[in-house]
Amino acid sequence: MAYKARSVPVDLKILRILRNRMDFTPEQENYYLSKEKGFEGEVQFDLLTEQLRSDCLILNDLCFEVNNTSFQLDTSIIFQNTFYFFEIKNFEGDYCYRADRFETINGKVIMNPLDQIKRSHTLLLQLLQKLDYHITVNASVVFVNPEFFLYQAPKDKPIYYPNHLNRLMRKLNNESSKLSEWHKSLADKLISLHQVESAYSNVKIPTYDYKVLRKGNTCCNCHSFSCSVCNGKVICADCGHVEGVESAVLRCVGEIRLLFPGMRMTTNGVFEWFGLSDSKKMIRRILNQNFNSIGERKLRYFE
Repeated sequence: MAYKARSVPVDLKILRILRNRMDFTPEQENYYLSKEKGFEGEVQFDLLTEQLRSDCLILNDLCFEVNNTSFQLDTSIIFQNTFYFFEIKNFEGDYCYRADRFETINGKVIMNPLDQIKRSHTLLLQLLQKLDYHITVNASVVFVNPEFFLYQAPKDKPIYYPNHLNRLMRKLNNESSKLSEWHKSLADKLISLHQVESAYSNVKIPTYDYKVLRKGNTCCNCHSFSCSVCNGKVICADCGHVEGVESAVLRCVGEIRLLFPGMRMTTNGVFEWFGLSDSKKMIRRILNQNFNSIGERKLRYFE
């Protein structure tokens, strides 16, 4: 089990909600799909690292700021003498490596992941030095998609390809390691320095407005708006998924809080977002049971 688990990035949560409630431009759709695909690749790699039996600490999705510069580590693994970190890529299709750069098969230059790990390696060393932790740092790029192929692949670069992943896991499992409190203190310190806001400060979230977003409860399984309430359950007409009404209401509350963090949570506001008729009393009851009620009557809101 990972010492720091991976969660869905905040920006991807927002994009998932917005994609269901507004029309994306082709550029916005492509950006969303690339974020979704990147996260899927990281989760795919997690399934492999979760099987490690060597004495190590796995830290997923860390973002730091050093000298006003942010950098992110997709997967970090602390062993006795070595700190491994991996840049995970879920690229699909054919690519070429030419003169220290990556290109698509059509010649479009893309960001070089080797440059990414070189930058992150330097910044991580600075951070560890500042914290007075001294440990060898090993950085690699991991391509997880079996449909990925790199022509003219360099032989002297820290890259693992899809057919190398089992070999990589065997290598990590054979790492001689016996952790101490020192290693745990390092992991705890890094987790405490994780910068959630910095990780998402430069993302391309589309501009959105409450008034124009589509209202209504969505199915948590297929994201359809074809939902109805019956006997305390929310039932999706498209896929048949059944969800408890309290869970559905609280999920709507979570969406509102994520999209509009400054908005006061009111019964009317949640009712409008939930979008199912004859549910206002039920929503008021759920809000009273799960949040603190502040104010009276029409001025009442929940925190």
